[in-house]
Amino acid sequence: MNTGNIITKLRREKGWSQTDLSKQCGVSREMVGKYERNEAVPSIEAAKKIADTFGVSLDYLVGEGINAHFDKKILQRIQDLELLEEEKKKTLFDLMDTYIRDAKTRQAYSA
Repeated sequence: MNTGNIITKLRREKGWSQTDLSKQCGVSREMVGKYERNEAVPSIEAAKKIADTFGVSLDYLVGEGINAHFDKKILQRIQDLELLEEEKKKTLFDLMDTYIRDAKTRQAYSA
């Protein structure tokens, strides 16, 4: 998925028009339209404003990098995990592993 499609998807999820997004992030409506049609690529500054407006990382906005599938809330939670005591981390990881294993098992049997 390219940046224009990602911006469009995020904007529609919020129920915003291009004008709404423009007002929220301080980028002109005309440029928002060009980004969404893939006629232009946002500058680093514009991309940062748009990413911040949606609460996503730049990786997520451009669909590349190690964090491309994570929004800022998920990334912050992962960072916060590092602050926990080892025993609490282990307990949380065990719980997450159980849920993930169960979800994968359900997926395998539903296919």
